[in-house]
Amino acid sequence: MSDHETDVEIEISALRPADAGEVLTVQRAAFVSEAIIYRSVDMPPLTQTLAEVESELRDTQGWAARIDGRLVGAIRAREAAGRLLIGRIAIAPDMQGLGIGQALLEAAESNTDALEAELFTGSLSEANIRLYESCGYVEAERVDQGDGIEEVYLRKKLRR
Repeated sequence: MSDHETDVEIEISALRPADAGEVLTVQRAAFVSEAIIYRSVDMPPLTQTLAEVESELRDTQGWAARIDGRLVGAIRAREAAGRLLIGRIAIAPDMQGLGIGQALLEAAESNTDALEAELFTGSLSEANIRLYESCGYVEAERVDQGDGIEEVYLRKKLRR
């Protein structure tokens, strides 16, 4: 049995405010690798409080990925001007590479009437960019942050 068993059963369900503690735990664990890449822990996924996550889960759409009851991934999204804005994709570090991110993106994309989806990541997050491109996202724009790092916006036309 390998670390990246591909026949795991991923259960996708709607996020609820009651999931905030688990979501925050997975989010912080997942974004530590980003903090290392960017040499900064001053990023919203790491500084967000439990109350802020609870509030966000009340005001946005979101999906949880669970394996054997354990929350191993989460994604949040909201619609604005006909576009699905996807954010806070977080996968537990020990569960990355099992298709959880792709399953969460599919859940977000299939539960919207938006014509296009958009997400962004930092230019140093090469694994994230590869994942998004493998799921059909295309780079649309880069925004210079003034520190040698760019925000990379990727978009995908949705089926509807």
